[in-house]
Formats: sequence, structure tokens, C-alpha cells
Amino acid sequence: MDDVLRPLLVIGGTITLTLVIGWLIDRALRAADRRHPETRLWSLLRSCQLPLQILLGSAAVQISYAAWDLALGRGDVIPKMLATLTIAAAAWLVIRAADAVGENTLARYEARTDDLARARQFRTQLTMLRRVVTTVLAIVASAVAILLLFPDLRTLGTSMLASAGVIGVIAGVAAQSMLGNLFAGLQIAFGESVKIGDTVVVDGEWGTVEELSLAFLTIRIWDDRRLTMPVSYFNSRPYENWSRGGHEITATVYLHLDHATPVPELRKRLQDFLLGRADWDGRVWSLVVTDSTPTTIQVRAAMSAKDSSDAWTLRCAVREELIAWLRDHHPYALPRVPTAPAAIPPAREHPAT
Repeated sequence: MDDVLRPLLVIGGTITLTLVIGWLIDRALRAADRRHPETRLWSLLRSCQLPLQILLGSAAVQISYAAWDLALGRGDVIPKMLATLTIAAAAWLVIRAADAVGENTLARYEARTDDLARARQFRTQLTMLRRVVTTVLAIVASAVAILLLFPDLRTLGTSMLASAGVIGVIAGVAAQSMLGNLFAGLQIAFGESVKIGDTVVVDGEWGTVEELSLAFLTIRIWDDRRLTMPVSYFNSRPYENWSRGGHEITATVYLHLDHATPVPELRKRLQDFLLGRADWDGRVWSLVVTDSTPTTIQVRAAMSAKDSSDAWTLRCAVREELIAWLRDHHPYALPRVPTAPAAIPPAREHPAT
């Protein structure tokens, strides 16, 4: 009976003690958050409570297991399980703490800058760094757990070193696409070609970059669909980035009209319409004839907007307004299908007989 009761009491008391310590740490973080409302760090660090309690609990139970010479089963399975849990919890805690520090740094940077492009760039780089750190920590934790807790695998690893060159070549060829996406993602994050929040046009789809990972980039299209593409696409093919170099953009509308269109009156109508629009930033506007065909002319209306969202709204509104105005006041200016009969060729004169 004592062999069962003593381990239960020791382990139960150890777990209870770690839960109390975790609760006290959480209360201390709450108090620090109330005393320092200018920073979010303390509130964000509260997300570390669960991995911290698991780390403290597994480490304390492991220490108690060795100190009290507990024996719950044959062999050393329990110590290995506790050590594995401790290593995993430590890696989890470091990842959560790094995320908290990163989010706090990002929030403070966004609070003291008015440059949205720089803020989006910093968020993109921070997101990529967090993913890299998470991946590296997971690999390191797994390697440490295998090497320290399973000594038998060390011999296997030593025997595999002789063929490491061949395995490396095979792995490199097999993972060529994955590694290409990985380095492309790092190049995008720190090369400033595209950032989270940028408005892009890819394969004819207009949308906003919503998520950037080590391998894939997600674009939220204007109709709320998600377009997921490998990040290597943005290093090998052309695409439009409407947020590159500033938020301002010039929207264009093309109309195909009849040759009899009163262009000066249409230009005046565009000016009057833009003066009443809040989404026109007032910088530039124009209306010119850019091309002509045997049956129509091509008219281009251009107007500036403060960002891509306003440019899209303004483009649709101008197109609708100009067509409606021509329909109501100058219907002859709209393109028509020619229905005039073909010209009759002159009669041929017959030679005199």
C-alpha cells in the first residue's frame, strides 16, 4: 500500500504546488498589466501560463521522482516521458514568449508611426521571423529529445554519417520546391516586394495579401474568396502591386463611344461629378480620346484616389455615371451597330457592238 500511496502523494503534492505557483505568476502579470497600461507585454505574457505550468509540473515531478526514489513501473519509461514533456514544454514556452514580445514590439511600433507601409512591412518581417523561430525550435527540441533520451539512436545516427552525402543530395532534390519556397518567402519578407496588407493583382484577380507563410501566400480577393499561391510565384512571374511606392493610385475607366460623342461636355460632366465625390482625393483627373476605330472612339477617364479601395469604388461610380449621363442626354453617343445598306457599285459600261 505504501508503494502506491507515497508516489501518489508526492506527485499530487508536486502538481498542486506547481499549479499554485502558476496562479501566483498569473496574478503578478495581471498586477503588472494594471500598473503599466502603456504596454501590452504583461497581458500578452499571460498566454505563457499553460506551457509554464506544464514545464514546472513536469520538471518538478521529474525531480521528485528521482529524489524520492519512486517506482511506478519497470525500467525508466516514466523519467523519459517526463523529460520529453519538459523539453516540449520549454520549447512551447519560448515560442509563446517570443510571440508575446513580437506582438508588443509591433503594437508599439504601429502606435508611434503614421507610415502604414512601414508598419505592414514590419508585420510581414515579424511574421516570417516568428515562423522561422518556431520551426527551428521545434526541430532543435525534437533533436535534443532524441539524442538525450534515446541513446540507442546515437549509434544509428553515427552509422548513417557515412551515407550522409548521398542522403543530402537525395533530400535536396526531393525538397527543391520546398526549399525554393522557403528562401523565396524570406526574400519577400525582407526584400519589400510584397507585404501583408498590400493590394495586388495576380492572374487577373484583385485582392489583398492576408497571410504570408514560409511556403504559401494567401490573398483575400474582393469577393472574399481566398487565393493561395506558392511564394516562389512572386519571385518568378510579374504581378501588380498597387500599394508599392505609396497608397495613392490613379484609377482609369475606358469607354467605347460613337464618333459623334460631345467630348468637351463629357469632360465637364466628369469634373462636376468628381467634385461631389469623397473618394476622389482631388489631385488629378482627365478625360481624353485614346484611340479610334472605323465605328467607335475610345475615351479614357482618369482620376486619383488615396488608396486602392477608393480607386475601385471611384472607377465603378464614374463608369456608371458617364454611361447614364450619355444615355439620358446624348443617346446618339453610345456605340451602335451600323445598319446602312452597302453602297451600290456603278454599272459597268458595255462596249458598242
